[in-house]
Amino acid sequence: MARAAIGWGVRDLAKEAGVSPDTIARFERGEELKATTIEAIRSALEAAGVEFIPENGGGAGVRLIKGNI
Repeated sequence: MARAAIGWGVRDLAKEAGVSPDTIARFERGEELKATTIEAIRSALEAAGVEFIPENGGGAGVRLIKGNI
C-alpha cells in the first residue's frame, strides 16, 4: 500500500532501499526478512513521504505526510 501511494514500482523501492527487487517481492508476500532489511525498506518509504500509522483499533496503515500529496 505504501509503495502504491507514492507511485513506485517494485524496482523503484528496491533501488531506494538498497535491496533487490526479489527482496521486495518476498517482503510483500509476507516472508520473513532480517530486521535491518525491513528498516531499510521502511526508511526509503518514509524518506519518500510515507507515514506509518500504528494500530489504533481500525488497524495499522499508511498515509502521505502533509505536503507530499
